Amino acid sequence: MARHISYKYKGQWKKIPFSYDKYADSFEAVAAAEGIDLTAFRKMEQQVAMTAKGKGALKDYRKNAFVQMGFSEILLLRDDQEPFNL
Repeated sequence: MARHISYKYKGQWKKIPFSYDKYADSFEAVAAAEGIDLTAFRKMEQQVAMTAKGKGALKDYRKNAFVQMGFSEILLLRDDQEPFNL
C-alpha cells in the first residue's frame, strides 16, 4: 500500500511520498524533504530516551523539537486518504 506524508512547514501544506524502506519514521522523511540535518536532534533524542521513565517524554521531545524547526502538523496517509486541511 502506498503511503504519503502531509505536513505543514512554516505555514504551508506539503505532501511527499513515504516508504519505511527509505525512512525510519515520518519525522526523518519530512526533515529530509526540507533539507534539515537531524544530527543534533538524534543525539538529544537518544539522551532523552536513556533518561526518560516513559515513552511520553520522548514523544513530547520529538513534537516540540519539530515545532521549533517549523513543522506544525505531520500526518501519515494511505494513498486513498486526503488530509482535511490540505
